Amino acid sequence: MKNSLFATAPILFASTVLPGMAAEASASSSSLARKLKIVCVGGHPDDPESGCAGTLALYAALGHAVTIIYMTRGERGIKGKSMSEAAAIRTTECETSCKILGVKPVFAGQIDGETELTRGRTEDFTKVLLAEEPDIVFTHWPIDTHMDHQVASILTIRAQLNNPHFFHLYFYEVATGLQTLGFTPDTYVDVTTVLAKKKNAQYAHVSQRGDAIWREHDEMIANFRGREAGVGAAEAFIHGSRNYPQGKLPNLLFS
Repeated sequence: MKNSLFATAPILFASTVLPGMAAEASASSSSLARKLKIVCVGGHPDDPESGCAGTLALYAALGHAVTIIYMTRGERGIKGKSMSEAAAIRTTECETSCKILGVKPVFAGQIDGETELTRGRTEDFTKVLLAEEPDIVFTHWPIDTHMDHQVASILTIRAQLNNPHFFHLYFYEVATGLQTLGFTPDTYVDVTTVLAKKKNAQYAHVSQRGDAIWREHDEMIANFRGREAGVGAAEAFIHGSRNYPQGKLPNLLFS
């Protein structure tokens, strides 16, 4: 069964259990029940890094297969550069960031600032996502000021609804208060031990001033969510799967 995802792993998490990272006190910390396939969907290069890079790094370190699907290559994201030039630069930055996290980048083929939510786009994206055979998927919270983020979220939701096999769906936040709105998390992941990786992954997006994004948004949010969860730093999520107990993130246990 796809929803039987609890595996042994030596990671403690805040308030909930994330699939693939549960720590069983009586079990060997070196034993994984099975490898999971984790996918994160982001509207642009650097969105997944802001929202859940720490969680992805933890999964990758545990030996699970982790993929980031970037909806666009950030074609309109560098002033003074053509769309093709910006896409090439930002693709390289994605590859650098993903290497830091130990994950695989995939590009869904939409265009920055022109993402579409149509039946055809839904079918195309569903094929891209389901080709990864995911057990767990992270995506944007759909209430967001950036339309590309909204499209990425809704396409992911549609893919889950069209998927004959269950996968866990979790929503992440990006620049809360400026982009993500109305976000009240029910799931927290302690990313204290991988905060440097999350930072370095964001810094890899040099064209976007990733260092400033880190200082002005990501670091503050990680510290605030950590305070809520009672740990040094955390990432927060809303669980969106209908047939799995709320607040249970498979294999990411917190006491």
